Amino acid sequence: MRTIPRYFFLALSFLTRIPVPDLGKLEAVDFGRAALFYPLVGLLIGALLCLPMLLFPNASAVLLAAIVTVLWAALTGGLHLDGLADSADAWLGGFGDVEKTHRILKDPLVGAAGAIALIGLLLLKFAALVVVLEHGVWWVVLLAPALGRALVLLLFLTTPYVRAGGLASAVTEHLPRTLAWWLTLATLALFALVSLHGLFAVLLGFWLLRRMMVQRLRGCTGDTAGAAVESGEMLWLVGVALGLPV
Repeated sequence: MRTIPRYFFLALSFLTRIPVPDLGKLEAVDFGRAALFYPLVGLLIGALLCLPMLLFPNASAVLLAAIVTVLWAALTGGLHLDGLADSADAWLGGFGDVEKTHRILKDPLVGAAGAIALIGLLLLKFAALVVVLEHGVWWVVLLAPALGRALVLLLFLTTPYVRAGGLASAVTEHLPRTLAWWLTLATLALFALVSLHGLFAVLLGFWLLRRMMVQRLRGCTGDTAGAAVESGEMLWLVGVALGLPV
C-alpha cells in the first residue's frame, strides 16, 4: 500500500543515512512521489543539526560550528558533497566537451577541482555557521537543509534530466509536477520571510549553477543536483550571515 509515511521514509532513505523501516517492493512511481517529501526530510536534518546547540548551550560558537559541519556531512553520508566534487571535476576537465564531461561525472575518483570545491564550500559553511551561532539565530540552521532539498525539486522542474536510468531518473519521470511547483514556491516564500539576503544569494547561485548545467551538460544529473543542494545550503548561511549586524 502506498501511504504518506512510506513516501516520507523512502525520501529519508534516499537522502540520508538515517535507518528506516522495511519499505517492501518499490516501483519507479514511488520515487517520484517521495520527492515531494524532500523539504520535510531537510527539516528533519535541520532539527538534528540543532541538537548540539541544545546539548551544549555554553560551548563556543567555533566549536559548535565545527560539530554541526561534521554532523551535517555525516547525516547524508557525504552524498551531496560527492555530487559537488564530481561536478567541479567535470566542469574543469570537460573543457566544454559534453561527452567528456559526462564521463568525468561518472568517475568515482576526486580530482583537484573537486577537492578545492569541497574545501571551499565547507570553509564558507563553517565560517557562516560561526556568525549565525554567535548571533543566536539557530532557526537559520534548522531551515537550511529544507531549502537545499527544495532546490532539487526546483532543478528537476525547470531542467531536463540527461542521464538515462538510475533513481534520479525515476524521480524526474514520475514527479507530480503541479504539487511539486506549489510546494517549492511555498517553501521559497517562507524563506523570503526569514531572510531576503539569504534567499537572494541562494536564487542567484542556483541560476548561475543551472545556467552552467545547461551550457555544459544540456541538463542536470544526480551529481549536479547534489551540487545544487550543497551550494544552496552554503549560500543561504552566507547570505544570512552577511546581513547580520557586526
